[in-house]
Amino acid sequence: MIRSLLYLLLYRVLGLFRSEDRVSAEAEIEIAVLRHQLTVLRRQVKRPVYRASDRAFLAASSRLLRREAWGAFLVRPETLLRWHRQLVRRKWTRPHRPPGRPALDPEVRELILRLGGENPTWGYMRIRGELFKLGVKVSATTVATVLRRAGLGPAPRRGPTWRAFLRQQAAGILACDFLTVETIRLKTLYVLVWIELGTRTVHLGGVTSHPDSAWVTQQARNLAMTLQENGRSPRFLIHDRDTKFTDAFDEVFRSEGMSIVFTPIRAPNANAFCERWVGTVRAECLDWTLIIGRRHLERVLRTYIGHYNEARPHRGTDLRTPIGNSRPAVDDLRAARVHRRDVLGGLIREYQAAA
Repeated sequence: MIRSLLYLLLYRVLGLFRSEDRVSAEAEIEIAVLRHQLTVLRRQVKRPVYRASDRAFLAASSRLLRREAWGAFLVRPETLLRWHRQLVRRKWTRPHRPPGRPALDPEVRELILRLGGENPTWGYMRIRGELFKLGVKVSATTVATVLRRAGLGPAPRRGPTWRAFLRQQAAGILACDFLTVETIRLKTLYVLVWIELGTRTVHLGGVTSHPDSAWVTQQARNLAMTLQENGRSPRFLIHDRDTKFTDAFDEVFRSEGMSIVFTPIRAPNANAFCERWVGTVRAECLDWTLIIGRRHLERVLRTYIGHYNEARPHRGTDLRTPIGNSRPAVDDLRAARVHRRDVLGGLIREYQAAA
């Protein structure tokens, strides 16, 4: 009841502002409504969000109104002045360059690291000279700083890595390693494999559950005879410090004029080719096959190694197979027939093009 009386009273008070000019009266009422809504917004909105166009319009409008009329703005007067100062500052501010030398281009940095990594005997001045030949002018201090931050020291301290050493001497290196396979009855079998680093040719040494000294030495003799028959004479043999590689095992290869290279302790990268092959045979064959026993494992590995040596292309040999060429010339592939051969029951597939 009281609210109704107050509403009628307010309605009568507003009626006093009526005049004969209906347009001006409605304008006054509209201004009063807008001012009241602005008061409501001020109570509810603590910090409104303005776009750049809104700020520019309000800042320009403030210059045309008297200070007494600035109460119509939702923001404070000092805020309008600050916006205007920002607009003026942006107009006269020039691009600022940070102090100090200009930053080195990422392309030049990558080139310095490439030259330093591929040429471990080059010093800072040698690398700087090569860059100068390529049209890149940098100081020796810059070259030294980039190499040091990447963990590359001066030239006398930057020896070849194991990976670089193996690639340089791959033609005359033979590597060997053991891998273990669990049968379906959880019996551990040991497999001895050899790989020629130059051609990526893999040889199966044998499979046994008890790799004693006599067995390992006999596998070494069998491989030595195979290499002699094929006319190959590696200069180095790489293997780890496993106790299964006995002195009698090493003596077989020393008698053939080969030097034994022991890998550092817990350094699988030093025998990376064997380690990579072990990972490949597990991922492509052993992880998908249940092994029943020794003979089954030996038959599976011989079949896979035959595929690996004769049909599987390798990135390290320009996508060629270790034995033969995997890229015969085909004049018209549409006229040729592509035959598929299943290996290990379809686990591995080989493809050949026939006219």
